[in-house]
Amino acid sequence: MQTTTVEITSFGYLHAAPPAAHLTIDLRHHFRDPHVSPELRYMTAEDAPVRKAVLNTPGIAALVEATALAVAAFAAGPSAGTVTVADGCAGGRHRAPTFARELAARLTAAGHNVSLHHRDLGKPVVDR
Repeated sequence: MQTTTVEITSFGYLHAAPPAAHLTIDLRHHFRDPHVSPELRYMTAEDAPVRKAVLNTPGIAALVEATALAVAAFAAGPSAGTVTVADGCAGGRHRAPTFARELAARLTAAGHNVSLHHRDLGKPVVDR
């Protein structure tokens, strides 16, 4: 497999428009939101209980795998270059950064050069 540079950005749709990317993964509608649990609401993906809740959600592991395969497909194309991935949830504090961390770990283990940025992780909880 060819090594490529992959830039991953997690974000929250409620803060601003999604960043430009080759692949944009929208986690809002198909995966439960830890924000609805009062004990998790003010935590972030930096907290183990949030990561556990997100990673134990049915479908997340399969989506990480599918996204890693999509990155590999982009990397295998005839034009060399960085592959950008953006993944978003509502506020950018729970699902998106957890997914991004998991994807980054998987791609790094596969030998890719990965950079990871959490655009909205440090922003206040969105009252909704």
